Amino acid sequence: MFKSIFFVILTMSLTLGLGTSSAEAASITVYTAGPGNLSKKLALGFERKTGIKVDLFQATTGKVMARLEAEASNPHADVLISASWDTAQDLEKRGWLLDYQSPNAAHVSPMFKGPAYVAQGISALGIVWNTRTGKPEPHDWRDLAAPAYRNQVTTPNPALSGASLDLLLGLQDRLGESAWSLFDSLHKNGMVVLGPNAQAINPVLQGAKSAVFGAVDYVAYGAASNGESVKVIFPSSGTVIAPRPMMILKTSHVQNEARAFIDYVLSDEGQKLVADAWLIPARDDIAGTRPPLKDLKLLPQDDGSNTKTRAEVLARFNALFGDH
Repeated sequence: MFKSIFFVILTMSLTLGLGTSSAEAASITVYTAGPGNLSKKLALGFERKTGIKVDLFQATTGKVMARLEAEASNPHADVLISASWDTAQDLEKRGWLLDYQSPNAAHVSPMFKGPAYVAQGISALGIVWNTRTGKPEPHDWRDLAAPAYRNQVTTPNPALSGASLDLLLGLQDRLGESAWSLFDSLHKNGMVVLGPNAQAINPVLQGAKSAVFGAVDYVAYGAASNGESVKVIFPSSGTVIAPRPMMILKTSHVQNEARAFIDYVLSDEGQKLVADAWLIPARDDIAGTRPPLKDLKLLPQDDGSNTKTRAEVLARFNALFGDH
């Protein structure tokens, strides 16, 4: 009798132990480059839908990539969401990514997906203008080089913001050497190069500066919705967009769970959360809360024919603006 009870208890303990291990296994690690509130809402929504826990590491793309590289011999991330499309293309070339096409990506344009990655959502770059600083409303990039904006303009550091670097490339492709004349005029007019996007926009939100040259739009739309006196202006000569790629790392030990996370972000519910964060949804059948992609005039995108590499453009920009 005692032996029977002992074996029952032992069996129950093993069963409970296996259950605990299974529960612990039902989690994924997501490395993501903002927006922070969106990342948390997607993680919570996914956990409610599936019971799978999401461990988030949220930082700038540069910091996320630095951590990914540092952990190359012992990877922790299952899913990566970047603010730079180049990240996905580079990691795919290096063989780090798992091929996966979510069934929910059927309404995502081919330009925003590949065999191993797909856009979470899309932002665009524009001028963010503080409406209370008394400066004339700008309509194009060149307006920020006018005397009225002397020492009143900030811009994100293109070494930290892939989208800002894309803007430099787009302006160079459209304007040629005239783009560098524009950058020189902005430099002489006192434009300052700050850190990531949030750091560039903060002085404008506070009224210490009047405008941001090349800010990601969703940050400013969110600030305006909270009562800040800022306006997003898409320049008449055109701008660039910044799709935010999601990808699964080939080293993931929970690939099915990672696929389910991608599916959730691209679901109706997930894409509505993306839209609520003032991004353009990746799916073209989900309504956004800001101007849609079709309303934007775009500068030429780098199709691989650009003879100037990103590194060369960045080096020339840094030489112009010096240490920042």
